[in-house]
Order: sequence, then C-alpha cells, then structure tokens
Amino acid sequence: MSVNKKSTPNQDHSDQLPPTALQRQWRALRKSVATKNPHLWSILRANRHFLHEIRQDLSNQGIGQVLGSFGNFVPNAAELLPKKRSPYIWVDLGEFGELTSFDSEACFQDHGVGLLRTIMHKEGLISDLVSLRTTNSWDTIRKQLKNRKILILNVRSYHVEPAREAARIFKELNPDGVVVTGGMHATVSPTEMQEIKEFDKICIGPGENVIVDLVSNPDSFPRVFPGKGAASMADWPWIDRTLWPKPVGLLKYKMNWPLEPGLRWGPRPVATVLTSRVCPWQCSFCNEMSYIKNMGRRPVDDVIDELNDLDDKWGVGSVVIHDSMFFQKPNWLKEWLEKYPKRANKTWPYWAAARSDTVREWPELFERLVRETNWNSVSIGFEAGSDRALRILNKQVTEEDNAFTIDLVNRIGDDMEREGLKPVSFWSNIMLGIPGERPEDAFKTIRMIKRMKRARLSAAYYAAYPGAALGHQIIAEGKNLKPGEHQRGDGQRIKGVDYDFYDDLLNGKYDQQVNEGLDLETRSRVVDFGETAVYS
Repeated sequence: MSVNKKSTPNQDHSDQLPPTALQRQWRALRKSVATKNPHLWSILRANRHFLHEIRQDLSNQGIGQVLGSFGNFVPNAAELLPKKRSPYIWVDLGEFGELTSFDSEACFQDHGVGLLRTIMHKEGLISDLVSLRTTNSWDTIRKQLKNRKILILNVRSYHVEPAREAARIFKELNPDGVVVTGGMHATVSPTEMQEIKEFDKICIGPGENVIVDLVSNPDSFPRVFPGKGAASMADWPWIDRTLWPKPVGLLKYKMNWPLEPGLRWGPRPVATVLTSRVCPWQCSFCNEMSYIKNMGRRPVDDVIDELNDLDDKWGVGSVVIHDSMFFQKPNWLKEWLEKYPKRANKTWPYWAAARSDTVREWPELFERLVRETNWNSVSIGFEAGSDRALRILNKQVTEEDNAFTIDLVNRIGDDMEREGLKPVSFWSNIMLGIPGERPEDAFKTIRMIKRMKRARLSAAYYAAYPGAALGHQIIAEGKNLKPGEHQRGDGQRIKGVDYDFYDDLLNGKYDQQVNEGLDLETRSRVVDFGETAVYS
C-alpha cells in the first residue's frame, strides 16, 4: 500500500539524488544571499516569483550573468511591505503588458507623471500608481481603483481610449470620486476631452503649479481650466524615479530600475532627462509651440548634477535626452560642450534630437558635440525627401539641408571608424502617405534614406493629430479614415492616399525609379524599416 506524503514547504526533493551542477549553484546562491543579506533574503522569500524567475535565469544564462544582474537588485524593504491605501491614485496609461518586454519601446517612463507625483509627494500628498503597462487585463486595474477619492490621468492623444475606460471603471467603483485629467490631449483637443462625461476636471496646459491645489480641493476648480507652469525648468524638482511604475519580474533588476532599458542606442541602464521643453518650430503635423508656452531651459550644471546623482545611486550606462529639440540655442550648447566632458562622472554616450537646418547652420558646433561629448545617436525628423512634401509639412527645411546633414554625419562616422571609434549614427523619423504627396516625392524620400550609411529608421504613415494645422484640415475635410484614433501606425488612415502604391514601393516595385542618379554603393544599400509602424 502506497502513501502520498504531503510535502513540507521547504522540502527539496532533489536531495533524494546527487545534486546537479545547476542545483549546487542554486543552493550556493541562496545560502550566500541568506548569509550576507538576511533582510533581502526575507523579502525574496515573501515574493517567491522573484526566486522562481532568478532560478530560470540561472538555468538559461548561467551563474555569471545572474550574479552580474542580481548584484544590483537591492529593493527597498518598504516598497514590498503592506502600506496604507492613498485616496489619490494615478493610472499610468499605455498598452497592456508593455513593461513586461525588455526591448519594448514603451519601457520609457512618463516624465509628466514622474514630475507631478514628485511635486505632490514633496507637499505631503502621497499617491499610489497602477500601470496598464505592467498587467494584461482591466481586472488588475479594477482592484486598485476601488475605495479611492481621486483618479489622476495624464492623457496623450494616443491614450484617449484607455483613459476613458479607466475613468469609467473608477466612477463605477467610486460614484462620488473625482476624475482629474490633463496632458497633451487636454491641451490640443479640449472639446474631445469634454465629451467624455467621466472626466470631472480638465486642466489645459502645464500642471506643475496647480496639481497640489487641484488634488487638495478639486471642487474649487471649474470643470475646464487653464494650467499653471513654471517660468523655467530650473524651478522643477528632480524627479523621484522610484515613483515611476515598476516593470514586472526580473526586468526590474536587469535594467537597474528606476533607470530604463532604452532602445539600445547606448549601453544599459539608461537615464532619460529633459533639458528643454517645446520645439520652437511650427510643423503642420505637430506644432506643439502653438499650445505649450515656452519656458527657460534647464541650467547645464543642473542636468549634469542630476546625471551624476543617478549614476551614484544606480550606475548610468548611457543617456537619452528626451527634448523635442536638443540642438538649439548655441550658447547653451557651447556650455554643454565645455562642461559635460569635464563635470560628468563619465562622458556617457547619448541620444538627442536635431534638425537638418540647424546642423547646416552650425556644422562646426555639431561636429564638436558629436566628437567631444559622445553624442553617438543623432535623432533627426527628416520626415520627407522632397521640397514639395517638406513644404506640405511646413518643416522649414529643404532637400539641400537634409543632404548636407546626411553627408556630414556619413563623413564624421567614416572618420570615427578609421580612428577605431564607434561611429555616430542616425535615428531617423520618416513619414509616408503624406496628404498631397506624389510618387516622385516618395521616391525622393527612399532615395534620401539610401544615402544614410548608418541609420535606424522610425517610419510611419501620416496620421491626423488634433492640434496640428494639417491635422485640423484633414479632420475638417472629413478625410480622416480613423476618427478618434490618434495612434501612429500602419494601415489606411487618410482618404485619397494611395496606400497600394506605398505597399508596392516598400516591396521594391519602384526600385528602378528610386535608384536613378545613385552610385552603385548607395543603390545596394537596403532600406530596412524593421518593426516600425509601416510594417507593424
């Protein structure tokens, strides 16, 4: 007669056989952590999914890789202990599960949410946060929204629908609760925001100088009201990055949370910062300057001090400067050129944005920044390769500006390779399906791309965004095939655009026309849009 014995919680059936090398390594790792850091070991035992995932990594990657990552995983005990539920809760908007993929573009965090939560917490208004990006269903969100007084949403145009659903669930669970909204979509399309009945308060414009009063006493504000911003970014506090959502599972310690994994523009982990707010140009597909008041740029020393502080705490691998336009205001750039290599803990490689006309205007300054400050990934919104299409977009640049910049970056990259250095490369934004674009315009765009020796492409079909001049025109003329949908992407979006032509273009049907006038080396260069929006 056999008896089924119930296992004790700590029983390890592998003891019945000689341990394998993996089992010996696993036991040694557990013993080391339990001996050297009992507090950390108690936290891990209370959150056993971490232990399971670490053992999986040990099996898949080996002891060396696990020890390298595990050494940086030292969570604050307080964040894993039960805590009092705040009456205020933020919902971090996005696609479900985006923060479960180590290489997802959505791994970047929301600086607006981080800044406003930091301001609230400094004033004693402690808030909670739940993220769509760390879960796969609304059920998890629903559990977190119950028994709250105020829901706060930072709404971008491409997050309107999840914001609407979050507000609906919140109101269902908390009929007397208040939904407070703001963000870019509230600023560029307040009418659409007002049509969502669950949005009780709508802040138009910046919120850093209004968020505390708004959350403390929402009834003192009308439904729609203007925000109040700081005069200068120097007035902003440094973001408490531990207030950002925590990626699930081992992603948290692999990327040295609260730093970010980035998109492999440079070594991980990545520190993302802002040095300026608002692009001063007025492109017809964007034109953010018409809606966001310009403000003073952050002092160079403040940016460097914050990066050094992040490095001291978590170890910075590279930097992403998330400005809409970094390469502007030459005096500021010259100060950055002088101080960053001298004062930063390390001259970290960084990603930052420029325009082809400003590069052409200040080429010597641009080249010195690339070489002396390790600006190794230059993001330029070329968008289109023909003067006609550029005029439609009101880019205020020319084909010659684009060609000059491409030639300059190609030449600098060649020189760096000869010197044994990693060459500078482009991160290039490209737009197809522009209303009014002709086949020859599209041929010129692909021809322009082929001239880039080192580039990663971020391509998408034109989408009509509210708040932009061209977007307003397309929407007013009834040509928007996806009204209310503001997500950049693929598929047919604008009435009158021949998308079959673009499919044929991308599949090589018009290579002969595209290659006209190109030398043999340039012709042979493959245009790889990868997993960008035109193919997603």
